[in-house]
Amino acid sequence: MKLTQEQLEQFDREGYLFLPNLFSTEEAAFLKGEAEAIYQQDRQEVWREKSGVARTAFAAHQYNEGFRRLGSHPRLIEPVEQLLDGQVYMHQYKVNAKAPFDGAVWQWHQDYGTWKRDDEMPEPRAMNISVFLDDVTAANGPLLFIPGSHKHGVVKAGHDLETTSYPLWTLDRETVTELADQGGCVAPTGVAGSVLLFSSLLVHASPPNISPLGRTIVYLSCARSAITFARLIVKNGSLIATSLPSKRLRTIAFKSYCHNRLKDISCISTTNSSNALIAQSKLD
Repeated sequence: MKLTQEQLEQFDREGYLFLPNLFSTEEAAFLKGEAEAIYQQDRQEVWREKSGVARTAFAAHQYNEGFRRLGSHPRLIEPVEQLLDGQVYMHQYKVNAKAPFDGAVWQWHQDYGTWKRDDEMPEPRAMNISVFLDDVTAANGPLLFIPGSHKHGVVKAGHDLETTSYPLWTLDRETVTELADQGGCVAPTGVAGSVLLFSSLLVHASPPNISPLGRTIVYLSCARSAITFARLIVKNGSLIATSLPSKRLRTIAFKSYCHNRLKDISCISTTNSSNALIAQSKLD
């Protein structure tokens, strides 16, 4: 799947692109079921709200076939390679939940701000894909974007270790207000199966979900394969996911993921992608 020139220009101007109905209702429903099953598991990759409900599941593509297929799907990877002008690797993979009534806030932040400060990613040649597994509405904690904020580079931020269970480099109110005065503030919404592509420099957040409607979104964070890191941490034979918050690094079973990949880090290039539909996981 290739983006049009108009879409490329919109992404450059606003920092994000909304692609409605990129996946079918059936595909989204299948993955939603997989996510709910993962949240019920006692896994170190599943982080929880202070109330105990699941907040996010890291690296689901490493232990779930449906999410593995999603992570290499050409409908997602081809546009990202087009936007980043080259092959990409998976820097981080999260399945985020906003549980009914208990889904907590995600403060105003830039993802690259964390990757630069905590992971030592040298340049922002990276971006995010978000895949809606539920209908995302104004009521259930949608993403909030400040259009054009990616043009400001890395913005000053403070390390918030208290607001939620997830440490985050966050922007203060004065900075967010100044940026919103220039670019406005939008909340892209859509049906399950829709997709958002957005820059790793785009300032974004999401409010708490106090509605009775759940909201689950898969986030795939991809970076140009040419990017290298100053460090590679290995513990007990497994690569530590340096894209997890530095204060609470968790060892993720990446050994199989990295097998035969170290010489060629561009491991989710579309040349290696499966063209099968995600939903075929339940048919195999």
